[in-house]
Amino acid sequence: MKWQDRRLLDLFGIDHPILQAPMAGASSTPMAIAVSEAGGLGAVAAAMLTPDTLRTELQLVRQATSRSVNVNFFVHKAPAADAEREANWRKRLAPYYRELGLPPDAGVGGPVRAPFDSALCEVVLEYKPRVVSFHFGLPEAGLVRRLKDGGIVVIGSATSAEEARWLEAGGCDAIIAQGAEAGGHRGMFLNDDISRQAGTMALVPQVVDAVKVPVIAAGGIGDGRGIAAALALGAAGAQIGTGFLLTPEAKISALHRAALRQAHDNSTALTNVFTGRPARGIVNRYVREVGPMSPDAPAFPLAAGAAHPLRAASEPKGSTDFTPLWSGQAPTLAREMPTSALVAILVEEAAAAIARLA
Repeated sequence: MKWQDRRLLDLFGIDHPILQAPMAGASSTPMAIAVSEAGGLGAVAAAMLTPDTLRTELQLVRQATSRSVNVNFFVHKAPAADAEREANWRKRLAPYYRELGLPPDAGVGGPVRAPFDSALCEVVLEYKPRVVSFHFGLPEAGLVRRLKDGGIVVIGSATSAEEARWLEAGGCDAIIAQGAEAGGHRGMFLNDDISRQAGTMALVPQVVDAVKVPVIAAGGIGDGRGIAAALALGAAGAQIGTGFLLTPEAKISALHRAALRQAHDNSTALTNVFTGRPARGIVNRYVREVGPMSPDAPAFPLAAGAAHPLRAASEPKGSTDFTPLWSGQAPTLAREMPTSALVAILVEEAAAAIARLA
Protein backbone atom coordinates (compact mmCIF):
# COMPACT_ATOMS: atom_id res chain seq x y z
CA MET A 1 0.00 0.00 0.00
CA LYS A 2 1.36 3.42 -1.01
CA TRP A 3 0.07 5.88 1.55
CA GLN A 4 -0.56 9.39 0.24
CA ASP A 5 0.10 11.12 3.58
CA ARG A 6 3.60 10.22 4.76
CA ARG A 7 3.86 12.55 7.75
CA LEU A 8 3.57 9.83 10.39
CA LEU A 9 5.49 7.29 8.35
CA ASP A 10 8.47 9.62 8.20
CA LEU A 11 8.10 10.89 11.77
CA PHE A 12 7.87 7.43 13.33
CA GLY A 13 9.89 5.45 10.79
CA ILE A 14 7.03 3.04 10.02
CA ASP A 15 5.43 1.58 6.89
CA HIS A 16 1.74 1.96 7.73
CA PRO A 17 -0.09 4.73 9.65
CA ILE A 18 -1.53 2.22 12.11
CA LEU A 19 -0.80 2.52 15.81
CA GLN A 20 -1.57 -0.06 18.48
CA ALA A 21 -3.10 1.53 21.56
CA PRO A 22 -0.99 0.92 24.70
CA MET A 23 -3.81 -0.55 26.90
CA ALA A 24 -1.99 -1.05 30.21
CA GLY A 25 -2.82 -4.47 31.64
CA ALA A 26 -4.30 -5.75 28.37
CA SER A 27 -1.64 -5.35 25.69
CA SER A 28 1.76 -6.99 25.88
CA THR A 29 5.31 -6.48 24.73
CA PRO A 30 4.95 -9.37 22.22
CA MET A 31 1.93 -7.53 20.79
CA ALA A 32 3.95 -4.32 20.45
CA ILE A 33 6.78 -6.19 18.75
CA ALA A 34 4.38 -7.92 16.33
CA VAL A 35 2.72 -4.64 15.32
CA SER A 36 6.05 -2.93 14.76
CA GLU A 37 7.46 -5.87 12.80
CA ALA A 38 4.33 -5.74 10.60
CA GLY A 39 5.05 -2.10 9.78
CA GLY A 40 2.82 -0.29 12.24
CA LEU A 41 3.74 1.36 15.53
CA GLY A 42 3.52 -1.05 18.45
CA ALA A 43 3.16 0.31 21.97
CA VAL A 44 4.62 -0.80 25.28
CA ALA A 45 2.20 0.14 28.07
CA ALA A 46 4.41 1.40 30.89
CA ALA A 47 1.77 2.93 33.18
CA MET A 48 2.03 0.00 35.61
CA LEU A 49 5.78 -0.56 35.32
CA THR A 50 8.59 0.38 37.69
CA PRO A 51 11.95 1.53 36.32
CA ASP A 52 13.27 -2.02 36.75
CA THR A 53 10.36 -3.74 35.02
CA LEU A 54 10.40 -1.11 32.27
CA ARG A 55 14.07 -1.84 31.66
CA THR A 56 13.24 -5.54 31.35
CA GLU A 57 10.47 -4.89 28.81
CA LEU A 58 12.58 -2.53 26.72
CA GLN A 59 15.40 -5.06 26.68
CA LEU A 60 12.96 -7.63 25.29
CA VAL A 61 11.90 -5.17 22.61
CA ARG A 62 15.51 -4.39 21.68
CA GLN A 63 16.30 -8.10 21.32
CA ALA A 64 13.24 -8.81 19.17
CA THR A 65 12.97 -5.88 16.76
CA SER A 66 14.88 -2.97 15.32
CA ARG A 67 11.63 -1.32 14.24
CA SER A 68 10.13 1.74 15.89
CA VAL A 69 8.07 1.34 19.07
CA ASN A 70 6.08 3.68 21.28
CA VAL A 71 6.39 3.58 25.08
CA ASN A 72 3.37 5.02 26.87
CA PHE A 73 3.11 6.59 30.31
CA PHE A 74 0.46 8.17 32.52
CA VAL A 75 1.18 11.66 33.84
CA HIS A 76 -1.53 12.05 36.48
CA LYS A 77 -0.70 13.87 39.68
CA ALA A 78 -0.53 11.60 42.72
CA PRO A 79 -3.67 12.36 44.78
CA ALA A 80 -3.59 13.51 48.37
CA ALA A 81 -4.76 10.93 50.87
CA ASP A 82 -8.38 11.39 51.94
CA ALA A 83 -9.14 9.00 54.81
CA GLU A 84 -12.78 10.03 55.07
CA ARG A 85 -13.48 9.52 51.38
CA GLU A 86 -11.69 6.18 51.41
CA ALA A 87 -13.69 5.06 54.47
CA ASN A 88 -16.97 6.08 52.81
CA TRP A 89 -15.99 4.19 49.66
CA ARG A 90 -15.25 1.04 51.62
CA LYS A 91 -18.56 1.46 53.42
CA ARG A 92 -20.30 1.65 50.04
CA LEU A 93 -18.62 -1.60 48.98
CA ALA A 94 -19.10 -3.38 52.33
CA PRO A 95 -22.11 -5.47 51.18
CA TYR A 96 -20.00 -6.96 48.37
CA TYR A 97 -17.18 -7.73 50.79
CA ARG A 98 -19.64 -9.58 53.04
CA GLU A 99 -21.12 -11.45 50.07
CA LEU A 100 -17.69 -12.68 49.02
CA GLY A 101 -16.54 -13.47 52.55
CA LEU A 102 -13.89 -10.76 52.62
CA PRO A 103 -12.89 -8.89 55.76
CA PRO A 104 -13.88 -5.19 55.66
CA ASP A 105 -10.22 -4.17 55.73
CA ALA A 106 -9.05 -6.53 52.97
CA GLY A 107 -5.66 -5.46 51.67
CA VAL A 108 -5.73 -2.75 49.06
CA GLY A 109 -3.58 -4.58 46.51
CA GLY A 110 -4.14 -4.08 42.81
CA PRO A 111 -1.82 -2.74 40.13
CA VAL A 112 0.14 0.42 40.85
CA ARG A 113 -0.20 3.23 38.34
CA ALA A 114 2.75 5.56 38.76
CA PRO A 115 3.14 8.81 36.80
CA PHE A 116 6.16 9.42 34.59
CA ASP A 117 9.11 10.77 36.56
CA SER A 118 12.88 11.29 36.33
CA ALA A 119 13.64 7.63 37.18
CA LEU A 120 11.47 6.35 34.34
CA CYS A 121 12.91 9.04 32.08
CA GLU A 122 16.42 7.71 32.75
CA VAL A 123 15.42 4.25 31.56
CA VAL A 124 13.77 5.65 28.44
CA LEU A 125 16.89 7.65 27.59
CA GLU A 126 18.98 4.53 28.11
CA TYR A 127 17.00 2.59 25.47
CA LYS A 128 15.79 5.49 23.31
CA PRO A 129 12.61 4.13 21.73
CA ARG A 130 11.54 6.08 18.65
CA VAL A 131 8.35 7.39 20.31
CA VAL A 132 7.15 8.17 23.85
CA SER A 133 3.48 8.97 24.42
CA PHE A 134 1.60 10.41 27.38
CA HIS A 135 -1.94 10.10 28.74
CA PHE A 136 -3.58 12.78 30.93
CA GLY A 137 -1.40 15.65 29.68
CA LEU A 138 2.38 15.99 29.73
CA PRO A 139 5.04 15.64 32.41
CA GLU A 140 6.88 18.73 33.60
CA ALA A 141 8.65 20.67 30.86
CA GLY A 142 12.15 19.62 31.88
CA LEU A 143 11.35 15.94 31.31
CA VAL A 144 9.78 16.65 27.92
CA ARG A 145 12.88 18.61 26.95
CA ARG A 146 15.17 15.74 27.99
CA LEU A 147 13.24 13.32 25.80
CA LYS A 148 13.27 15.61 22.79
CA ASP A 149 16.96 16.43 23.28
CA GLY A 150 17.52 12.67 23.22
CA GLY A 151 15.96 12.49 19.75
CA ILE A 152 12.72 10.89 20.95
CA VAL A 153 9.40 11.78 19.29
CA VAL A 154 6.83 12.91 21.87
CA ILE A 155 3.07 12.49 21.38
CA GLY A 156 0.07 12.99 23.68
CA SER A 157 -3.66 12.24 23.85
CA ALA A 158 -6.26 14.98 23.53
CA THR A 159 -10.01 14.75 23.96
CA SER A 160 -10.68 18.28 22.71
CA ALA A 161 -9.18 20.86 20.37
CA GLU A 162 -8.25 22.89 23.47
CA GLU A 163 -6.21 20.00 24.85
CA ALA A 164 -4.62 19.45 21.43
CA ARG A 165 -3.43 23.05 21.30
CA TRP A 166 -2.07 22.72 24.84
CA LEU A 167 -0.15 19.57 23.90
CA GLU A 168 1.28 21.16 20.77
CA ALA A 169 2.43 24.18 22.79
CA GLY A 170 4.02 21.76 25.27
CA GLY A 171 6.21 20.19 22.60
CA CYS A 172 4.21 17.29 21.16
CA ASP A 173 5.29 16.21 17.69
CA ALA A 174 1.95 14.54 16.95
CA ILE A 175 -1.38 14.32 18.76
CA ILE A 176 -3.81 11.47 19.33
CA ALA A 177 -7.41 12.72 19.07
CA GLN A 178 -9.28 10.34 21.37
CA GLY A 179 -13.00 10.26 20.71
CA ALA A 180 -15.64 9.27 23.23
CA GLU A 181 -15.94 5.83 21.60
CA ALA A 182 -12.50 4.73 22.78
CA GLY A 183 -12.09 1.99 25.35
CA GLY A 184 -10.15 2.42 28.57
CA HIS A 185 -9.29 5.68 30.30
CA ARG A 186 -10.19 9.07 28.87
CA GLY A 187 -7.07 11.10 28.12
CA MET A 188 -8.85 14.27 29.29
CA PHE A 189 -6.89 16.65 31.49
CA LEU A 190 -8.27 20.17 31.01
CA ASN A 191 -11.88 19.18 31.59
CA ASP A 192 -13.32 16.23 33.50
CA ASP A 193 -16.92 16.46 32.24
CA ILE A 194 -17.42 13.28 30.21
CA SER A 195 -20.80 14.50 28.95
CA ARG A 196 -18.94 17.07 26.85
CA GLN A 197 -16.45 14.75 25.16
CA ALA A 198 -16.92 14.65 21.38
CA GLY A 199 -17.03 11.49 19.33
CA THR A 200 -14.21 10.63 16.94
CA MET A 201 -16.03 11.80 13.80
CA ALA A 202 -16.65 15.23 15.31
CA LEU A 203 -13.36 15.55 17.19
CA VAL A 204 -10.77 14.63 14.57
CA PRO A 205 -11.41 17.35 11.96
CA GLN A 206 -11.60 20.00 14.67
CA VAL A 207 -8.28 18.90 16.14
CA VAL A 208 -6.76 18.77 12.64
CA ASP A 209 -7.85 22.39 12.14
CA ALA A 210 -6.55 23.43 15.57
CA VAL A 211 -2.92 22.25 15.33
CA LYS A 212 -0.09 22.09 12.81
CA VAL A 213 1.35 18.72 13.89
CA PRO A 214 0.00 15.40 12.53
CA VAL A 215 -3.13 14.02 14.18
CA ILE A 216 -3.89 10.36 14.94
CA ALA A 217 -7.55 9.37 15.20
CA ALA A 218 -8.57 7.04 18.04
CA GLY A 219 -11.89 5.72 19.27
CA GLY A 220 -14.21 3.18 17.66
CA ILE A 221 -11.74 2.30 14.87
CA GLY A 222 -11.39 -1.45 14.41
CA ASP A 223 -11.00 -2.17 10.71
CA GLY A 224 -9.80 -0.70 7.43
CA ARG A 225 -13.01 1.26 6.92
CA GLY A 226 -12.31 3.15 10.12
CA ILE A 227 -8.72 3.83 9.08
CA ALA A 228 -9.89 5.18 5.71
CA ALA A 229 -12.50 7.34 7.44
CA ALA A 230 -9.88 8.76 9.79
CA LEU A 231 -7.65 9.68 6.87
CA ALA A 232 -10.60 11.27 5.06
CA LEU A 233 -11.20 13.44 8.13
CA GLY A 234 -7.66 14.80 7.87
CA ALA A 235 -5.91 12.50 10.33
CA ALA A 236 -2.48 11.22 9.35
CA GLY A 237 -3.09 7.84 10.96
CA ALA A 238 -5.32 5.77 13.23
CA GLN A 239 -4.84 4.12 16.62
CA ILE A 240 -6.60 0.83 17.35
CA GLY A 241 -7.02 -0.75 20.76
CA THR A 242 -10.05 -3.01 21.21
CA GLY A 243 -9.47 -4.48 17.75
CA PHE A 244 -6.31 -6.19 19.09
CA LEU A 245 -7.83 -7.62 22.28
CA LEU A 246 -8.77 -11.02 20.86
CA THR A 247 -5.32 -11.67 19.42
CA PRO A 248 -3.25 -14.33 21.21
CA GLU A 249 -0.76 -11.63 22.20
CA ALA A 250 -3.34 -9.79 24.34
CA LYS A 251 -2.91 -10.41 28.10
CA ILE A 252 -6.60 -10.29 29.00
CA SER A 253 -8.18 -13.23 30.81
CA ALA A 254 -10.39 -15.89 29.28
CA LEU A 255 -13.31 -14.26 31.09
CA HIS A 256 -12.57 -10.90 29.48
CA ARG A 257 -12.24 -12.55 26.07
CA ALA A 258 -15.62 -14.24 26.52
CA ALA A 259 -17.22 -10.93 27.48
CA LEU A 260 -15.76 -9.26 24.37
CA ARG A 261 -17.10 -12.01 22.12
CA GLN A 262 -20.59 -11.46 23.53
CA ALA A 263 -20.48 -7.64 23.52
CA HIS A 264 -22.22 -5.33 21.05
CA ASP A 265 -22.23 -1.64 20.17
CA ASN A 266 -24.38 -0.79 23.20
CA SER A 267 -22.55 -2.96 25.75
CA THR A 268 -20.13 -0.36 27.14
CA ALA A 269 -20.27 2.67 29.41
CA LEU A 270 -17.89 5.21 30.89
CA THR A 271 -17.29 4.44 34.55
CA ASN A 272 -15.01 5.62 37.35
CA VAL A 273 -15.74 2.86 39.84
CA PHE A 274 -12.65 0.77 39.04
CA THR A 275 -9.91 3.39 39.24
CA GLY A 276 -11.43 6.79 40.04
CA ARG A 277 -11.09 8.13 36.48
CA PRO A 278 -13.63 7.71 33.67
CA ALA A 279 -12.81 4.69 31.52
CA ARG A 280 -14.93 2.80 28.99
CA GLY A 281 -15.65 -0.86 29.55
CA ILE A 282 -18.33 -3.50 29.20
CA VAL A 283 -21.12 -2.97 31.71
CA ASN A 284 -21.19 -5.59 34.47
CA ARG A 285 -22.78 -5.84 37.90
CA TYR A 286 -20.27 -3.56 39.63
CA VAL A 287 -20.68 -0.82 37.00
CA ARG A 288 -24.48 -1.07 37.11
CA GLU A 289 -24.88 -1.11 40.88
CA VAL A 290 -22.10 1.21 42.05
CA GLY A 291 -21.81 3.49 39.00
CA PRO A 292 -21.43 3.96 36.18
CA MET A 293 -20.09 7.27 37.51
CA SER A 294 -19.96 7.47 41.31
CA PRO A 295 -19.24 10.76 43.10
CA ASP A 296 -18.00 8.68 46.04
CA ALA A 297 -15.13 7.01 44.18
CA PRO A 298 -11.70 8.07 45.52
CA ALA A 299 -9.41 10.01 43.18
CA PHE A 300 -7.45 8.12 40.52
CA PRO A 301 -5.88 5.65 41.04
CA LEU A 302 -6.98 5.13 44.65
CA ALA A 303 -10.41 3.68 43.86
CA ALA A 304 -8.68 0.55 42.57
CA GLY A 305 -7.48 -0.39 46.04
CA ALA A 306 -10.89 -1.32 47.43
CA ALA A 307 -12.13 -2.76 44.13
CA HIS A 308 -9.24 -5.17 43.60
CA PRO A 309 -10.09 -7.65 46.41
CA LEU A 310 -13.60 -8.03 44.93
CA ARG A 311 -12.15 -8.92 41.56
CA ALA A 312 -9.59 -11.28 43.09
CA ALA A 313 -12.31 -13.11 45.00
CA SER A 314 -14.87 -13.37 42.18
CA GLU A 315 -12.78 -14.23 39.10
CA PRO A 316 -11.68 -17.69 40.37
CA LYS A 317 -15.39 -18.50 40.59
CA GLY A 318 -15.83 -17.67 36.90
CA SER A 319 -17.48 -14.32 37.56
CA THR A 320 -16.78 -10.98 35.86
CA ASP A 321 -19.08 -9.09 38.26
CA PHE A 322 -16.15 -7.04 39.59
CA THR A 323 -13.72 -7.19 36.67
CA PRO A 324 -12.84 -4.10 34.60
CA LEU A 325 -13.74 -5.30 31.10
CA TRP A 326 -12.17 -2.49 29.11
CA SER A 327 -13.55 -2.12 25.59
CA GLY A 328 -14.37 0.57 23.07
CA GLN A 329 -17.73 0.88 21.35
CA ALA A 330 -16.80 -1.47 18.48
CA PRO A 331 -16.04 -4.80 20.21
CA THR A 332 -17.57 -6.79 17.34
CA LEU A 333 -14.69 -5.61 15.12
CA ALA A 334 -12.09 -7.41 17.26
CA ARG A 335 -10.74 -10.48 15.50
CA GLU A 336 -9.20 -13.71 16.76
CA MET A 337 -5.98 -13.97 14.81
CA PRO A 338 -2.28 -13.29 15.35
CA THR A 339 -1.42 -9.62 15.70
CA SER A 340 0.84 -9.61 12.63
CA ALA A 341 -1.93 -11.09 10.47
CA LEU A 342 -4.40 -8.53 11.78
CA VAL A 343 -2.12 -5.62 10.83
CA ALA A 344 -1.79 -7.03 7.30
CA ILE A 345 -5.56 -7.34 6.96
CA LEU A 346 -6.08 -3.81 8.27
CA VAL A 347 -3.74 -2.50 5.57
CA GLU A 348 -5.61 -4.45 2.87
CA GLU A 349 -8.99 -3.27 4.11
CA ALA A 350 -7.88 0.35 4.31
CA ALA A 351 -6.49 0.21 0.77
CA ALA A 352 -9.79 -1.22 -0.50
CA ALA A 353 -11.83 1.40 1.36
CA ILE A 354 -9.65 4.25 0.05
CA ALA A 355 -10.00 2.89 -3.49
CA ARG A 356 -13.78 2.94 -3.15
CA LEU A 357 -13.65 6.58 -2.07
CA ALA A 358 -11.40 7.62 -4.94
